[in-house]
Amino acid sequence: MTSLQQRWESAFLPTYATPSVELVRGEGAWVHDAEGRKYLDLLAGIAVSSLGHAHPAVVEAVTHQVATLAHTSNLYANGPSLQLAERLQALLPVPTKVFLCNDGASANEAAFKVARKNLDDHGTKRTKVVAAEGSFHGRTAAALAVTGQSVKREPFLPLPGEVCFVPFNDRQALAAAVDDSTAAVFLEPIQGEGGVYPADPGYLSLARQLCDDTGALLIVDEVQTGIGRTGQWLACIDEAVVPDIVTLAKGLGGGLPIGAVIATGKAMDLLVPGDHGSTFGGNLVSCAAANAVLEVIESTDLLAAVRELGAYLTRQVAALENESIAGMRGRGLLQAVVFSSPIAKGVEASARRHGFLVNA
Repeated sequence: MTSLQQRWESAFLPTYATPSVELVRGEGAWVHDAEGRKYLDLLAGIAVSSLGHAHPAVVEAVTHQVATLAHTSNLYANGPSLQLAERLQALLPVPTKVFLCNDGASANEAAFKVARKNLDDHGTKRTKVVAAEGSFHGRTAAALAVTGQSVKREPFLPLPGEVCFVPFNDRQALAAAVDDSTAAVFLEPIQGEGGVYPADPGYLSLARQLCDDTGALLIVDEVQTGIGRTGQWLACIDEAVVPDIVTLAKGLGGGLPIGAVIATGKAMDLLVPGDHGSTFGGNLVSCAAANAVLEVIESTDLLAAVRELGAYLTRQVAALENESIAGMRGRGLLQAVVFSSPIAKGVEASARRHGFLVNA
């Protein structure tokens, strides 16, 4: 164990494995470690740095905002957060309202609370939430409650809510689970942390129809898939599905912490003052960064580039004709290489030695 690793273990709670690489600098798609090695960052900080590192537009926006006004709280209006909210409203083709927070878990936590206020036609509180096996929505209490991975949930039981898990992409199971007592259906368009498993064509459309039929809210977690990662602003756009709630984070802030909830229809008006809030949600510096990210994506037609690069990556991996590669899953630049034997961790380590950062 290196001196750095010893200091790291002494300083931090062990919520992650002790890192073996210390990164000190980045520009574009490249990062550099403390020993001068250079890596192509294919992980992008876990789908965060969509514009790369130290993008000039983000640097300029953040520097200007820090020097002007960094924080106001939500007791006062400010330009950067309003501008961001209005930009996010434009991502869906219906009237929307926005809540700004700090990350994906807090966005999903807020969405869960909105679902808790979804009453049935008789004014009775709905108690059930339907979520998918293999899903991941965060590590805070309510976000973990709808995360369909028992290894993550069980140490922290009991968790909030009456949550029913169904196999992902199993249409019959989903249809059987959603009924008049269902407050919300919580889904990812692509299960990212769960292994990059895309929803089958028609699956989100079915969820939308079931929610329409029962009055449940359709909550689509676009924390990892949103803001261009799949080649669309939102992955659910590929099926023309308009959720009641979309949650965002990761790629929105260009490396700064931010999350967002976009609500439509009745979900726009279920929360009232005092129901929810965040001291740092809508922070001016993070909002300035997010506005810069959205502007660059739009002005450079980055969505088309993501689609083209994703198709190129798929073709190039297929052209390897390597018997260890069973195929690929994903869309745009949210892609997984599937191996025919359990060698992924070894491939990750080998890639790092050769100057590529990936995850397995």
